[in-house]
Amino acid sequence: MMNADIPNCPFCNPDSILFENELAYAKQDKFPVNPGHLLIIPKRHVADFFLTTREEQAALLLLLDQAKHHLDGEHAPAGYNVGINVGEVAGQTIPHVHVHLIPRYKGDMKSPRGGVRGVIPSRQSY
Repeated sequence: MMNADIPNCPFCNPDSILFENELAYAKQDKFPVNPGHLLIIPKRHVADFFLTTREEQAALLLLLDQAKHHLDGEHAPAGYNVGINVGEVAGQTIPHVHVHLIPRYKGDMKSPRGGVRGVIPSRQSY
């Protein structure tokens, strides 16, 4: 169910897949934030997470869990951030849904308090 007919989309034409199910797959991020940073991607070309089907969302969550267990064994991170950028103003650069699974390690930043709130740096700490 890959979309080879969408030639400019790197997620419709993946170069490597770690694991997959019928509707989604997982791969390494080409520009990782931390060692082990993975992407979970639906096979159908869809830009907005909120336009994915319930079945696709379930498939993404199943792979997210599988990816977390994989990273626990490979990298033993101390925590995780999970994120989805929806729209250009939210930082989405590839118009194909992708869920970031970012392993976090003690000391990888000065103060991790606020986690995903850091997308707007002035509002991370509260």
